[in-house]
Amino acid sequence: MDRKHAAWRSKGFTLIELLVVLVILGLLASVAGPKVIGYLGGAKSDTARLQIEEFGASLDLFKLETGRYPNTQEGLQALVQQPSGLAGWNGPYIKKRTLPKDPWGNDYRYASPGQHGAYDISSLGADNKDGGDGENKDINGWEDSKK
Repeated sequence: MDRKHAAWRSKGFTLIELLVVLVILGLLASVAGPKVIGYLGGAKSDTARLQIEEFGASLDLFKLETGRYPNTQEGLQALVQQPSGLAGWNGPYIKKRTLPKDPWGNDYRYASPGQHGAYDISSLGADNKDGGDGENKDINGWEDSKK
């Protein structure tokens, strides 16, 4: 081979080399993809737990100022809008002027008095139905968040 032909040949990649790289990238994506999707799904559950904890802090402040937690009928809406006839309300008790929904776009469930404490807050998870596993699992404010 002469120098001119050798220099031209070393400037680029062959089709075979590009195909090998694409196959390797495809294999890596097939292995790593499900893990990444699992982490993204877990992030929604973690977000719901954090929102429930924030609701708890806001409810405690509500009780401190009004002497009671909102009842089930008033719901979490009492944190952003004063219930009629309630003295001592100094809200809103959350930063947003509207009540946030869970990460899947559904309303949080609230009951006061609750079955597990002064109040119960929960999200039904991705499927918006009782029970479930994985991302469909209910997220309850009265359960240990490490479970």
